[in-house]
Amino acid sequence: QPLPGCEACATPSPEEVRSWAQSFDKLMHSPAGRSVFREFLRTEYSEENMLFWLACEELKAEANQHVVDEKARLIYEDYVSILSPKEVSLDSRVREGINKKMQEPSAHTFDDAQLQIYTLMHRDSYPRFLSSPTYRALLLRGSSQSSSEA
Repeated sequence: QPLPGCEACATPSPEEVRSWAQSFDKLMHSPAGRSVFREFLRTEYSEENMLFWLACEELKAEANQHVVDEKARLIYEDYVSILSPKEVSLDSRVREGINKKMQEPSAHTFDDAQLQIYTLMHRDSYPRFLSSPTYRALLLRGSSQSSSEA
């Protein structure tokens, strides 16, 4: 299913903010969550991981083969090519697989790489995000809103 868009979204509810700590999937399926997490990744100099993941999601939703070819080429140039300043960290097996698949790109050319980057963000950046001042400030803002509404 396509992800809900709107990266500059409305302020998330306190319940939504709390749900992000329950699972990485909840964070990644929330437009506001992705936006906040992306800002956090920017502070860690790893925003390209989120950008790559989002580009892969967009590619998977594409049906037109000409558009798929073009998007796949751009994703490769932007995130997979060793010449790219936004290169994501992929192991050699996944990188070789992409190189083969780029001869005839499909909407799923980057699936293995996308999973590897998702796992990296989940294991590496997500725990730091949950203990970051950014996330704690959102939680505090939510709890002060709840108590003032009660």
